[in-house]
Amino acid sequence: MEIVAKILIALVALEHLYILWMEMFAWETKGKEVFKAALPAEMFKPTKGLAANQGLYNGFLAAGLIWSLIIKDEQWQTNIALFFLGCVAVAGIYGAVSATKKIFIVQALPAILAIIAVLLK
Repeated sequence: MEIVAKILIALVALEHLYILWMEMFAWETKGKEVFKAALPAEMFKPTKGLAANQGLYNGFLAAGLIWSLIIKDEQWQTNIALFFLGCVAVAGIYGAVSATKKIFIVQALPAILAIIAVLLK
């Protein structure tokens, strides 16, 4: 189960690195494709700074998850992984309630599955 937990943590981290890239560097191109149902096309340019700020936060989540994968002490590794996965899960649940239910599937569910794997290892 430890390998499954690490794979899931890595996948969640990669997802948040992708979100960082999209929100910080590709908001008016890829962001427009991804969020076309949520925002009118004319809103992407004026919200570029806000999206970049959100992207930075996603980068912090990814950094914490990657950090958890390289910590040698098993207890600290578990604690750090659970903290950052919990942050991702809460953000995903909040996004599902406040924006679109799809966010639960895309963001919260992978984090929740990783939390379960970490707890079972």
